[in-house]
Amino acid sequence: MDFRKLGIFCAILGMAGTAGAQDFSNARIETQPLGEGMHVLFGLGEGVIAGNILVSIGADGVFMVDDQMPELIPKIRRAIADLGGDDIDFTVNTHWHFDHADGNKTLGPDGVRLIAHDASRRMLMQDNVINLVSQEVQQPRFDSAAWPVITYGGEMSFHFNGEQIDLMHFGPAHTMGDSAVIFRGSNIVHLGDVFNNSGYPFIDADSGGTLAGVIEFCSAVIKEIPRTAIVVPGHGPVSNYQGLVDYVAMLSEIRDRMSALISSGATLEQVAAAQITAEWDEAKGDPGQFLNRSYTSMVP
Repeated sequence: MDFRKLGIFCAILGMAGTAGAQDFSNARIETQPLGEGMHVLFGLGEGVIAGNILVSIGADGVFMVDDQMPELIPKIRRAIADLGGDDIDFTVNTHWHFDHADGNKTLGPDGVRLIAHDASRRMLMQDNVINLVSQEVQQPRFDSAAWPVITYGGEMSFHFNGEQIDLMHFGPAHTMGDSAVIFRGSNIVHLGDVFNNSGYPFIDADSGGTLAGVIEFCSAVIKEIPRTAIVVPGHGPVSNYQGLVDYVAMLSEIRDRMSALISSGATLEQVAAAQITAEWDEAKGDPGQFLNRSYTSMVP
């Protein structure tokens, strides 16, 4: 699995193209075991951008985090069956963007109980525009059957498959409605797109996301997890505690550099010209979208 190639592709395109514009004919689901009953599912294919899925399979059933797109649900279900699971019982949306929540359109009507932060449910109930800088992606309101039926504000817990699963929200970050999903017994956290391990993060500044919020959210999660924790990002390869610490350090340094430039009156063009991300660009890809959305989230 060439995550570097995929990471550069995602960094350049962000979430460009709605699910309907993608070709799923050759898409495949690959799995990675993370421990007893715990697996990551990657949705891959030429031109397919899909968020990472985490599944817990055990005596109580199947608990899933994020659900990609309706076109991939049959393949996701087959992958879960191959891992020994049956029907999906619960699905958490880490946030409302289509590449993590569009599968609701199939799972909700099928009776799967959908879970999200209050703000993510509200966003799924209305028409939205995702500003990717290079283009604007229309995300129409979901039908009511695809809305999360269980929501929370700050924190909630499930007790499923022999462990406590905590959903935690630490304020606006990637969006206004992000969730960290922490499997306490397995020492695994799924962070959705608050943690992007395939390129620079996308800050949905037009919908309440902020660079400062991403840093604060990840910093709060670091305090919640042990050093042995496995960290599942919204995109890219599975990481760990140190990977998340390094991510926060990178973003904090970029924020400080950008803040100093903004304080001196620098325009977005001047910030971009200052090459404040230069030492990370080879690994992370084109920083243009990230700088634009970060700058937008920081200026008054």
